[in-house]
Amino acid sequence: QVQLVESGGGWVQPGGSLRLSCLASGLTFSFGSYVATWYRQVPGKERELVARINPYSDRTTYADSVKGRFTISRDNAKNTVYLQMNGLKPEDTAVYYCKFNGLQASEYWGQGTQVTVSS
Repeated sequence: QVQLVESGGGWVQPGGSLRLSCLASGLTFSFGSYVATWYRQVPGKERELVARINPYSDRTTYADSVKGRFTISRDNAKNTVYLQMNGLKPEDTAVYYCKFNGLQASEYWGQGTQVTVSS
């Protein structure tokens, strides 16, 4: 059974940093073959793509709102995808989810981790 477990969320003051982790287990295909994406969602709003990292090439994509502040990366040896978040703003407050897309249209979501940015 595939499981994605996010961690690293919490409360931070504006301007602070957090690093989110998404640990994958039970994957059918090799970890490096999956597209990994971080999303976030605020109550009452649609889930928003934050950052994505492609397999093999490690090409990355970011939402305009986080460019230059957030960095997505992956450690294939640890089956983990990271989201380094610097210069956090109150508008970054949300539940953050990771999603994996793999071969044969497979798709998996984590349970989410809360990030709160406030003074």
